[in-house]
Amino acid sequence: MNKIDFVLIYDALDANPNGDPDAGNMPRVDVESGHGLVTDVCLKRKIRNFVQLTRDGQPGCDIYVREKAILNNQNERAYQGIKKEAKNADQAVKDEARAWMCQNFFDIRAFGAVMTTDVNCGQVRGPVQLSFSRSVDPVFSAEYAVTRCAVTTVKEAENQKGDNRTMGRKYTIPYAVYTTRGCVNPFLAAQTGFNEGDWELLKESLVHLFDFDASAARPAGSMAVRKLIVFKHDSQLGNAPAHKLYDAVKIVRKEGIDAPRSIEDYDIIIDKAAIPAGVTVEEIDC
Repeated sequence: MNKIDFVLIYDALDANPNGDPDAGNMPRVDVESGHGLVTDVCLKRKIRNFVQLTRDGQPGCDIYVREKAILNNQNERAYQGIKKEAKNADQAVKDEARAWMCQNFFDIRAFGAVMTTDVNCGQVRGPVQLSFSRSVDPVFSAEYAVTRCAVTTVKEAENQKGDNRTMGRKYTIPYAVYTTRGCVNPFLAAQTGFNEGDWELLKESLVHLFDFDASAARPAGSMAVRKLIVFKHDSQLGNAPAHKLYDAVKIVRKEGIDAPRSIEDYDIIIDKAAIPAGVTVEEIDC
């Protein structure tokens, strides 16, 4: 593989893209600028979920960090696979177990993993990295009171004399466009076995990032990928620094739009003159 850089553009309408559990599940915000944030691990979770959902049982597409997983049990599978004992394993055996994990788990090949637990399979540095997502404009977090027509305990029902209502809060972003930046390191890809087929699966995951992720906080259609821009270099070292390629992508609010509520309120511009020879640009409109 050669070096790959990419920009993912998506929007949120009346949704909570990534609630902060330390702040009552309010949408994450840069406290200095007011721009909305979505963490990289949130995006990786959605990629893992998509692969697990659509490639379940296919060779090499298992997911290591999955819901309710016990990682030592996952690591033990490697030693069962190579028919070796984990206890007192020397470095050569650990390396063999590490290779088995890379071969069988998509998210380890892509994102890496620290597997130096009681059942030691070593450590993998992943070739695929994602940034935090950041909104194009500052966001406003809307807060709503909601009620539930049920209570949890008999005591609560008695205290309310049968009214049985519970108050709660719900937070949304009325509208925002987010961008995240990513890359594929070809040298690390060679170490983990991440190949062109894995890249195509990753692209598919990014395009369908929110299609099977609907919830009360993110109703169907409220989160949508709008564009994936891929910069493919013709060499492993790359033909341009990643930041110059990222800077060539501009998302500009259209004139006269004070309160954007649609992707149509923005222009997505790629400065093709800033893209050097040896870098091809693939635009995937979603």
